[in-house]
Amino acid sequence: MAGAGVAMLAFGMYLQHVVGLEPCPMCIVQRYALIVATVFAALAWATPFKRVSMLGVLASTCFGAFVAARQSWLQWYPPEVVSCGRDFYGMVENFPLNRAIPMIFKGSGDCSKVDWTFLGGSIANWSFVCLAFWALMALAILVVLGTSTARKLRSSTPHL
Repeated sequence: MAGAGVAMLAFGMYLQHVVGLEPCPMCIVQRYALIVATVFAALAWATPFKRVSMLGVLASTCFGAFVAARQSWLQWYPPEVVSCGRDFYGMVENFPLNRAIPMIFKGSGDCSKVDWTFLGGSIANWSFVCLAFWALMALAILVVLGTSTARKLRSSTPHL
C-alpha cells in the first residue's frame, strides 16, 4: 500500500510539474489524505502497531474518498455560477486558519473543471476509486488482524 501511495503521489507530481495541471484546493486535500494514508501504511509495515496504523489508513482514505466524491459531484453537476477561488497557498497565507479551512472545502470553479481524463474518468473520479479501494483493503486487513488475534487467544487459553 505504501508503495502504491508513493507511485500515486509521484504521478500527481508528474501531472502538476510536467504536464502543467494546477491542483485545486480539493485536489490538494486529497493529496494530503493520500500522504497521511501512505505514512500510516508504511508504519503498519515497519512497526508492530499494525492495528493502529491500519485505522489511520482507514480514516485518512475515507476522508480523502469523501472529498474526491464531492469533487466528482461538482464535476458532474457544475454550479451555475462559476467563481474561481484562491489557490490553497494564497488562502493559507492571507487568511486565518479558521477562515481558510472552510474556503478549502467549499470548492470553487477550479474544482469543477476537468483537465485530464483516463478511460472516461477524471482525476477526482480515479482518486475516489483508489482511495475507496484502499479503505476497503484497510478494513479487510483489520478484520484479518482481529480474527488472527482472536484465534491466538483461543489457542493459548488453557482448557479445563
